[in-house]
Amino acid sequence: MSNWIEVHPQNPQSRLLAQAAVHLRQGAVIAYPTDSCYALGCHLDDKDAAERLRRIRRFDKNHQFTLMCRDLSEIATYARVDNWQFRLLRQLTPGPYTFVLTATKELPRRVAHEKRKTIGIRIPEHPVTQGLLATLGEPLISCTLQFPGEELPVNDPREFEERLLREVDVVLDSGNCGLEPTTVVDLSEGEARVLRQGKGPVQGIFSE
Repeated sequence: MSNWIEVHPQNPQSRLLAQAAVHLRQGAVIAYPTDSCYALGCHLDDKDAAERLRRIRRFDKNHQFTLMCRDLSEIATYARVDNWQFRLLRQLTPGPYTFVLTATKELPRRVAHEKRKTIGIRIPEHPVTQGLLATLGEPLISCTLQFPGEELPVNDPREFEERLLREVDVVLDSGNCGLEPTTVVDLSEGEARVLRQGKGPVQGIFSE
């Protein structure tokens, strides 16, 4: 049976975030809100939980997960960031963007893209996500919460309550948070290249 934890969307209760963090450290797969839509997440060092993410989303072994980070300083441990990349990240984070960067050796191999050796990096703006990451004290392996066969990602977890209770261990519910996924920008090959137009604006910032 999943733990369904209702938190305030703007002022999440610290004791409830602490409960969620404990579950994550114990191997839980969690559904949680972000500034784009709901996401699935698990502890960075938990191989079994990461495989559960793949099964839920029906990803193959080449799917590139996203690393959900608190801030820019946390990114440098897991991805190589040059000066031009750092300036862009500083300009656009926190916010609804996912940046593809070259992974460092500190990143577990199972998380990086098997062929390209890259990782998606994200710094979210949602208060619940930021509070959870601060409480956990490290990044989350993450992906968009969108069930196979559904056209859109999850905006309100109550609409998928029965399915979530079967698939995940913890639901961090703060109500509706949006339907539009992040804008994905590849920074791994010398220039910024938009791979997916999402919630984050690109006009005047990137060349598509």
